[in-house]
Amino acid sequence: MPALRILTPQTRDIGFPVRRLLPAAAQRSVGPFVFLDHMGPATFAPDSTEGDVRPHPHIGLATITYLFSGAIVHRDSLGVVQRIEPGAVNWMCAGRGVVHSERMPEDVRRNGDLVEGIQMWVALPAALEACEPQFLHYPAESLPQWEEAGAQWHLLIGHWGRHSSPVEQPSETFYASGKLAAQACFRFPSEVAERALYVVHGALQIGDQQVQAGSLAILDADFDAEILATEASCLMLLGGAPLDAPRQMWWNFVSTSRERIEEANADWVAERFPVVPGEHERIPAPPLLKSH
Repeated sequence: MPALRILTPQTRDIGFPVRRLLPAAAQRSVGPFVFLDHMGPATFAPDSTEGDVRPHPHIGLATITYLFSGAIVHRDSLGVVQRIEPGAVNWMCAGRGVVHSERMPEDVRRNGDLVEGIQMWVALPAALEACEPQFLHYPAESLPQWEEAGAQWHLLIGHWGRHSSPVEQPSETFYASGKLAAQACFRFPSEVAERALYVVHGALQIGDQQVQAGSLAILDADFDAEILATEASCLMLLGGAPLDAPRQMWWNFVSTSRERIEEANADWVAERFPVVPGEHERIPAPPLLKSH
């Protein structure tokens, strides 16, 4: 049985609970994915700003927001305003630079709806780090969904057997959500070069190891054994081709170049990034250390 590495999260409270799995000291990336946050579940008080994320910048990456419950309103410096709801894929390509905010809708606050989801960052290929920014929204019903052997699958990015997602990618990327009944089994698609799965809820048996909720399991390239849900479970599967070059990450910036990160930081401090229409706040940059 190939070795299996299991990562546990760093948990923090930023007005709601966030569990961070990537990057980690033992694993900086999986395929092009360089960041994984599990947000919530949480409710937010009416007539408050609890849970709101004020405008902040990104470069060199694409964000993917996927919700299990609740809703978030995305606004960005491209002028996009998009309500994000469960099952949809929201792809924001930062490229040379974009600013966005994420706020809780008033109806979600008023109704006491639980908000829970996953936010991922994908490092753009080195040749596209400074591409034009864009935002793309794919409703849940536009993405392949099917049932098989006690599992309900939702293919968000990439290909799986005869199923293909309409979300176009600049590099090989795989991302899927699954709900498994107790004792359901599946195999991770073998064509995905680097592979991992995150247990949102429930528990898995992988070989002789148990993988509990909140854990990220990193699978070896030659892993081909069945994976068993020992109880009803919700999973995220992710991976793809290895990064084409090492990445540096600081705050909200990803780049192959330390100098580009320093330049982006200076631009944010000097307010040279584009603004988000209708927003009048911003998150200040933390101190930029000379080594990180």
